[in-house]
Amino acid sequence: MADENIINMNERGKNHFSWRKYTKMGIFFIVLIALFVFIATNLFIVREGEFKVVRQFGEVVRIESEPGLSYKIPFIQSVTTLPKYQMTYNVSQAEINTRDKKRILIDNYAIWKIEDPKKMISNARTVEAAESRMEEFIYSVIRTELGQLNYDEIINDEKSSRGSLNDRVTDQVNDLLQNDNYGISVTDVRMKRTDLPEENEKSVFTRMISERHSTAQEYLSKGDADKNRIEAKTDREVSEILAKAKADAEKIRGEGEGQAAKIYNDAFSKDEEFYSLFRTLESYKQTINGDTVIVLPSDSPYARLLMGYTE
Repeated sequence: MADENIINMNERGKNHFSWRKYTKMGIFFIVLIALFVFIATNLFIVREGEFKVVRQFGEVVRIESEPGLSYKIPFIQSVTTLPKYQMTYNVSQAEINTRDKKRILIDNYAIWKIEDPKKMISNARTVEAAESRMEEFIYSVIRTELGQLNYDEIINDEKSSRGSLNDRVTDQVNDLLQNDNYGISVTDVRMKRTDLPEENEKSVFTRMISERHSTAQEYLSKGDADKNRIEAKTDREVSEILAKAKADAEKIRGEGEGQAAKIYNDAFSKDEEFYSLFRTLESYKQTINGDTVIVLPSDSPYARLLMGYTE
């Protein structure tokens, strides 16, 4: 019993020392992890297709545009991201007046990108504000350009100048953005569609239908005139060809009959009796068949030959 109550001070010292060791190791690892987290939170990755804007107390101090790993100063600097690729912006539908005093609704879209993030932030502050300013310029330029065109020139494919109009609008919007140092550029501005206000649609469509009917009737009349002219020309050519062919046929027939008559005359002059007999026999083929009844005098030369009397 006395041994059980004895406390070994050396063993207690060893246990106490072991806890201190583990505590120090734990603190070291915690500090190491905190340091790693601290460093990691102040490093950032610049990806392809984006700008990284580093601000210090709200002011832009630098802009990272090349892909890779970069850093910021802890606590006093922050990082925001801006897109580097091209973006599409749907311009709000707006109403304008054409040169011939017609109201139309236009719907456009723009392809744009950020060229200089520092200028964009300095003058527009945000992407949304830059888009809003760009939309104002687009509307202003399109209103001016379409105000110089008649309604028919805008919607009629045969008279449309929309291709060149888009280029002119794009160039003028870029000039305005550049003059105000917004740091953005417009790649293309396109008109998606043009609509009429509801109160004007019916009257304009009726007039367009009437114009199309008039154009169709003009084409039909021109087609009928061309048809009649072609038919008359063809009939005249056919008549000329037939007349020429008939004349040629009569000429050939006359020549043939003349040659036949000459042959007959030559044959008749050589042996008149044989020729008379031959012609008589040929006539029998035309006049006599199984039902033929001929009434002739018995002394008729035609009948005697038929009955076999040759003298």
